[in-house]
Amino acid sequence: MTRVVLMVYAAALLPCLASAKRTAPAIVAPVIHEGIRYVAPNDDGRRALIEAWDVQTNKKLWELTVFTNRIDPTLEEDVQWVFIKALSVEDGVLLVTSENARKYQIDLKTKAIKESEPRLSQASQAVGQHHDIPEALKRAIANGFLAKDYDVSFHVNPFYLHGDFNGDGKIDIAVLVRQHSTGKIGIAIVRGATNKVTILGAGTAIGNGGDDFEWMDSWHVYSKERARHAAGETGIPHLRGDALLVSKSEAASALIYWNGKRYVWFQQGD
Repeated sequence: MTRVVLMVYAAALLPCLASAKRTAPAIVAPVIHEGIRYVAPNDDGRRALIEAWDVQTNKKLWELTVFTNRIDPTLEEDVQWVFIKALSVEDGVLLVTSENARKYQIDLKTKAIKESEPRLSQASQAVGQHHDIPEALKRAIANGFLAKDYDVSFHVNPFYLHGDFNGDGKIDIAVLVRQHSTGKIGIAIVRGATNKVTILGAGTAIGNGGDDFEWMDSWHVYSKERARHAAGETGIPHLRGDALLVSKSEAASALIYWNGKRYVWFQQGD
């Protein structure tokens, strides 16, 4: 009888184990400031919550949503969750760091939330300090092609890649950006021959990637030579130039490539 019960329990548990594709969030150490304990419970994958508790009475004073996670219904939900990783207090400001390295400042008097991320003006200074960054990216920033509506985003390393993405024999630059008006993440491809900028994500939808690449935590160049060798085995499409392989750890990945008219999406995993 016991064996039957265990088998039934295991059968019921199996689908849950199969669908859980991300590890449990970190247990964040609370911080205490002026008699108040600030806690990140990390119990809701769709929003990152901060709770404030009175140390003496252990009474919850308030709670605040720091950020929310937009969920793409076509992807596994749990791998899109982003939780809080660390808390600290400095000069009356609660500093919150997320798993994807985004940083937020909470004014403990007004509860106003501000995200801390370098803007393009700061990016221009950073670009000038690194001689290995291609001229095309420097020109695109200096000439204002990106600055009007987008910030350079540094939340994934590397924040830029280079390759011949449209197959014209010139080196193009792909850089991570964040749209000013919405905060959505995407990729700006700067054409090496003309400095023309194409936005993918960051408010402009493409394939299953949608219009926000916040889910993406890694990317690299997938060369056309590599695709040529793999085409017969994996169904990789013919590439005119290099492609971008974008992915979410332990979940989906896709190729973004130029088909002669526009950049398109080729799903590789779910």
